[in-house]
Amino acid sequence: MNLMQTFQQGDAILVSVFLILILMSVLTWYFIILRGWRAWSVRRHNREAESTLWAAASWQDAEGKLGDSTAPVARLAQDGLAAVRQYHQHSDNALGRSCSLDEYLTRALRKRLAQEQQQLEGGMTFLATIGSTAPFIGLFGTVWGIYNALVNIGAQGQVSIGTVAGPIGEALVATAAGLAAAIPAVMAYNTFVRLNRVLNQDMDHFTHDLHAQLLTRGGEDGVR
Repeated sequence: MNLMQTFQQGDAILVSVFLILILMSVLTWYFIILRGWRAWSVRRHNREAESTLWAAASWQDAEGKLGDSTAPVARLAQDGLAAVRQYHQHSDNALGRSCSLDEYLTRALRKRLAQEQQQLEGGMTFLATIGSTAPFIGLFGTVWGIYNALVNIGAQGQVSIGTVAGPIGEALVATAAGLAAAIPAVMAYNTFVRLNRVLNQDMDHFTHDLHAQLLTRGGEDGVR
């Protein structure tokens, strides 16, 4: 069975199915590599940023050291410190007196945490879509290929193993191609869901600690 014959002799629909599945497979592996690298990078940068923050001599010192960091927890710390300053700058206004520092800081940290979690989930819909649709696209290619093979056999008026096995075997490869694209996508989706859950839990714990520290110790450095 020569798959090149499928592209040479197959009609536009069957060839399009194979090209779509090949593109899906390439994009899936590209996203797996890219998303895996990002998850590893985020975990490493978060650990470094947390160590830098809690080892700093003051909030100003921590903010300066985290200024160039790309870690999500660094942005959480920066937004938390900025929220404390903004609250005290506008605490004499009517809107500033309408809520406590605790509530204002909680809203600011919750907003940043939601943004970071949304970035971590980017592309997951893409993997889920490929994992759920690729098998059906491959099945459609198989059905279409078998249909054309049977039509050609009927037109020739000859039925033998040689005339049936080749075209139908090539058509069945479309199902295998669909599974080859879907299985890595589904496995990667489940893996990244688990990684995102761990990262979100870590950032959630860090946010609670940061919130408590800013409320109880911010006054030592003039932040509060």
